[in-house]
Amino acid sequence: MPGKDREEESGRYTTSYPDSDFIDAIQTLDGMAGTSEIAETVGCTRRTAYTRLQSLESEGQVTSRKVGNSLLWSVSD
Repeated sequence: MPGKDREEESGRYTTSYPDSDFIDAIQTLDGMAGTSEIAETVGCTRRTAYTRLQSLESEGQVTSRKVGNSLLWSVSD
């Protein structure tokens, strides 16, 4: 599976995208970017990026704001 690694012992898939990849992508994209732009920069699917960004938002590491039909993500201060 692209973007996933399989643990030898359990056989479970684990993500190969650390949280820092998403934060770095936002910073690379001038500090604010849409989900699709972040996904493209990280090299993952839009769905994966959206799920991870929501998780990072719940942890207070990133914030989002709705602009039209899109979410713009930025790194929390």
